[in-house]
Amino acid sequence: MRLWLAVREVFARDIVVTLRRSTEVLTPLVFFVIVVSLFPLGIGPEAPLLRTMGPGILWVAALLASMLSLNRLFAADYADGSLEQIALAPQPLSLLALSKVAAHWTLTGLPLSLLAPLLALQLDLSGRAITMLVISLLLGTPVLSLIGAIGAALTLGIRGGGVLVSLLVLPLYTPVLIFGAQTVSGVATGASPAADFALLGAFLAFAISLAPWAIAAALRVSLD
Repeated sequence: MRLWLAVREVFARDIVVTLRRSTEVLTPLVFFVIVVSLFPLGIGPEAPLLRTMGPGILWVAALLASMLSLNRLFAADYADGSLEQIALAPQPLSLLALSKVAAHWTLTGLPLSLLAPLLALQLDLSGRAITMLVISLLLGTPVLSLIGAIGAALTLGIRGGGVLVSLLVLPLYTPVLIFGAQTVSGVATGASPAADFALLGAFLAFAISLAPWAIAAALRVSLD
């Protein structure tokens, strides 16, 4: 019971603190909207071309938008000493870190997933493709948050950590990007997305199983 209460309190605290800094919530969403909206202007109004490129555009934009807030995932707690208190808590640091990642996804990955259908209309995606897009983002964006949290923990307190996070996590994001976009692009050819969804689910299960331990270890190294 104490463990559950601690996890819930960390999650609720991160939600409340981040909502007070509204720019941290709005910046990824505004970036997502701007990037996706610029492509139809640059490519032109050709619907077949937009439908072909749409899944990749939406997934790349969502990936980059989710990275904008990674360097702030632990930075505020590190600066005010809260992170040290969390690390000294009797509860496992891995679970408390997972709670912080869950709060990050709730305010970043989930809104991106829910906003994607509106932007997909600009790229002339079909209703079924939009459905596949939302499902793939709901499966893939938590993986992005978990992997990104490892990079954020490793670069904590380092000057220019945001650039280092990008260099560390972008190669690891590639499989999620490929299979996430493929679930949507396969709709045009009539291919079944079951295998791609299974792989995204496997990535998510693997990340949930191992990432919290890696994040906790990286935080302890950064705090020492």
